[in-house]
Formats: sequence, C-alpha cells, structure tokens
Amino acid sequence: MKRPTPGAEETAASPRTLGRPADQPPEQPFEQQESDRSWISYVYAIGRTGPALDASARQLTGLRDGPLRTVASGRLTALVSSVPADAFSAEGMKTQLEDLTELERIARTHHAVVEAAYAGAMVLPMRLATVYLDDARVRSMLDERGTEFDALLSRLEGHAEVGVKVYADARAAAAAEAPAAAAGASGSSAAGSPAPAVSAVSPGRAYLQQRRAQRRTHRDAYRAAGAVVADVRVRVADVARDMVAHRPQQGELASGTGENIANEAYLVPTDRIGEFHRALKGLADGVPGVRVEITGPWAPYSFATPPAESGNP
Repeated sequence: MKRPTPGAEETAASPRTLGRPADQPPEQPFEQQESDRSWISYVYAIGRTGPALDASARQLTGLRDGPLRTVASGRLTALVSSVPADAFSAEGMKTQLEDLTELERIARTHHAVVEAAYAGAMVLPMRLATVYLDDARVRSMLDERGTEFDALLSRLEGHAEVGVKVYADARAAAAAEAPAAAAGASGSSAAGSPAPAVSAVSPGRAYLQQRRAQRRTHRDAYRAAGAVVADVRVRVADVARDMVAHRPQQGELASGTGENIANEAYLVPTDRIGEFHRALKGLADGVPGVRVEITGPWAPYSFATPPAESGNP
C-alpha cells in the first residue's frame, strides 16, 4: 500500500500570502490570486440559495477539517471548502485514490457533509473529488449549469433514495435443505417400509454426486434470488418514481454473507418511504439462501447529475 499523500500540514503555503498559518485552509470565501495556487475549491453539493445551506456551512467541517462556506449564483448555492492543491489535483487525487484508507476518509467526509446538508434542504450530491481552481470557477459552473441543476432540484424535491440489495448464498441454501432431506429419510424408515438395499459407492462416484448436488443448490439459490429481484420491482412499482441498477458490490464493498446479485436504488417520495418498506416486508421469508437488504433513506445520489468534468488545475 502506498504512503498517503502528504496532508495539509506538509504543504508549502506562504502564511504572508494567505494571511493564515501554512497548515490551515482559508476560513473565509476567497477568490485566488495568481500568486496563490496552494488551495483549491472542493464542492460537496448544490442546493437552493437560502438560510438552510448557510446554516449547514456554519455547522459543518469538510475535508482536512476545513470550514465550509457557500458560493452562490442567483437561485443556486454550492457547499464548498478549501483543500490543498497538490493533494487534490488530478495527479494528487490519483495517488490518494490508490490508498484505500485515504479513499475511505475522503468518501466518509464527503458523504457526511452531503447527508447533513440534505437533512435541512434538498441538495444535489456532487461526485467524489469535484474540485475547481477557485470560488470564481465554482460560480461560473453554477451559471453554466444553472438551468439543469434547477430542473433536477425541482424533480427531486420531496424525494429520497432507498437502496435495495439482494444476495444469493448457496451455502445457506444447502444448510437449510440438509435437515429437510434428513427428516425425509428418517420419515421413510419410521413408516415401517424396509430400507432399500445400499450398494457400495466408490469415493470417486460419491464425490461426483456431491458436486452435482452442490451445483444444483448453487443454481437454485441464484434462480430464487433472481425471482426475488423481479418481485422487488413489481412490489414497489406504484411507490417508487424511478430506479437505477448499479453494479453488484463485491469484495470489501459487499456486506454480510452471500453474493450480491442486485444493487438497486429507488427514488421514493419521502412521505411514502414507510409504504416502500411495507411493500418489501417478508419478501425473502421462506426462500433459503436469499437475503434482502434495504438501506436509506439517503440524499438522492443516484438520481443527481453533477458536471461530467471538474475544474482540476
């Protein structure tokens, strides 16, 4: 694992130029001068201009414990903090994203800011590591994309994102089937029927039979999980306004046992979230090897459309 990119405490910012200690980001909104490129503007979310986002900016801290501020342009406001240019430039971010510990720290801080702001007002979450050279560039972005952002905010107002993941676990399915098979065998003996003659089975043949049973259990678990996924969509069709199917999570990103075969996000009116949960209650009950996980409500990450390009210096 690579060593994390040096933090703000190691940047060579000039206290005289910035008017603050070299290891601290600006505390007030700023427009960078040509002589000061040590700090750039990191954007977390965009929302309506008003007291809600102003309050969030006063109460929250961003990456590297930097204070948040608002950058406004007409009806739209961005939540912004200053970050070291060397660490958050294109090359610097590449290094940080290769360090899983640093990546997790950035993601947690970013999402914490978005969720806290979303608690007070609808916001459009920006992609991780969306940075601009300075606040003036952020303001220009709001001007250029204002119509699109305004339409998105109007569409998402009063809605939240709810996640639904479906897992298939062949081992759990096999474990559930074993007692039933044993009970069936003992039931036949208890009925007084003579046990059929058992012929000797070679170790090789026994292994092949076991593998066939394992493949059958694996196949059946995945088929059952697929049926549950289809049922999820039917049950919530009248509640959810939109759906996005993400790539199934694997490795460290997946939670719990089994393989994630469906990772979907639903856009749900906030006053119908309880109805959404009730529609899926008991969905996988009695289906061995299938698990359903519901998360949220969250800010509508999957349904916001932040700029495709950032203003990386």
